[in-house]
Amino acid sequence: MKKFWFDALLNTIFVFAVMIGLYGVSQLNIFSAFDPLGKALGDMELSDIAFSQLRNDPAIDTNIVIVNIGELSRGGIGQQIMTLAQFKPKVIGLDIIFSCDWLQDSLNCPQAYDVFDNMVFSTAVSMAPNMVMAEKIWQTDSLVSALGDTDVYDSIEHTYPTLLQSAYEGFVNLETNAEHQEDIKACRRFNPSLTVNDEKHYAFGVKMAMIYDSVKTKKFLERGNASEIINYRGNIVDWFGASTYPGRYPVLDWEQALDTSQFVHGMIKDKIIIMGYLGRDLRDTSWDDKFFTPLNKIYAGRARPDMYGVVVHANITSMILTEDYVNEIKLWHQIVIAFFVVLLNIALFKVINRKIPIWYDGLSLLIQVAQVLIFSLLMVQFFNWWSFKFNITFTLLAVALVGTCFELYNSLMKTLFTYINELITKRRNAVLSTESDQSIE
Repeated sequence: MKKFWFDALLNTIFVFAVMIGLYGVSQLNIFSAFDPLGKALGDMELSDIAFSQLRNDPAIDTNIVIVNIGELSRGGIGQQIMTLAQFKPKVIGLDIIFSCDWLQDSLNCPQAYDVFDNMVFSTAVSMAPNMVMAEKIWQTDSLVSALGDTDVYDSIEHTYPTLLQSAYEGFVNLETNAEHQEDIKACRRFNPSLTVNDEKHYAFGVKMAMIYDSVKTKKFLERGNASEIINYRGNIVDWFGASTYPGRYPVLDWEQALDTSQFVHGMIKDKIIIMGYLGRDLRDTSWDDKFFTPLNKIYAGRARPDMYGVVVHANITSMILTEDYVNEIKLWHQIVIAFFVVLLNIALFKVINRKIPIWYDGLSLLIQVAQVLIFSLLMVQFFNWWSFKFNITFTLLAVALVGTCFELYNSLMKTLFTYINELITKRRNAVLSTESDQSIE
């Protein structure tokens, strides 16, 4: 029995060695011809199905109102802030950074020299209580050159101090696989906080939640996760059907936020107002600052992003205030589960191959297919039932490989081991024979 399990253990290790080898080969881009297919499927996760199709629709957080700034000037945005601030919202967040970096001349940054607009905006910010402005955290070229791909940051882009006044700040960086702003961006996660030069900075959505309810936000931060999954609750009105999710946050278009007769005043009082770009108007199809999310109705090979960045931040704030988080399995748990599933599969295959070898091929394939379907269903339903991301991708890959690796191990590797063992034995016997002859002489 010990020999049986020892052999199963060696076979299991062989499966993981093959997985590591396949991963290494994939990093060499040898199969670049399949890149379009890989990219089309790479931005999909099984949990997306639970988000957009299976979950019961969560109640929309009516404490959050989203306002479109459109293409207004700084003065126009300032007028929006003044109009909304008179109805005493609890927090106003503005998802835009007024900074021209090093291009601060009148040709490249004329808005910096518009004295009237800047004065209107700065006055509005100074008069608005609990104003949260956006900041962007960067890596300088020198840091990238020194450390390469790293999660360390050393630079922050702020709004000009004269416009920032005494407002709070929160970073608007979101986790995506995009290398550039113009690339297609799929957003499922965010960093609650980042440290820059030994100073902790909080995410834009976290900062607004902190001002609105510090107790709930502190409870969220005590989870201590460097990265959190966004538990999306809804979108804004979608005229073009990019997402099928019924939940919609209250939203005001840019001209409505300038006219007090265009909205019910009670929708602003004691609420969180999040201002940002939603296109030239709410019917605009602009892709600027727009993301793919799990609410997108097309899972793979997506054609149209479904959510503006400001709405992503609204979902983050809402998740914190409703205390409706997503938990997920740890990496080492994923590896342990995959290891024991493979070990049990190997043991089962050994028994089948020994007892009923004629049925081995059909049964082993059936067992693999059944497991892939069951584990895939569990991943979706765990998310649907308990908002728990039961990510067992390692297990799915291992199960897909275990049959082939079992046959390869038994037909090739065991033969190789036997050959090496015989070779060592012959050499040892030859040495012993030589020593024996010499002792006789």
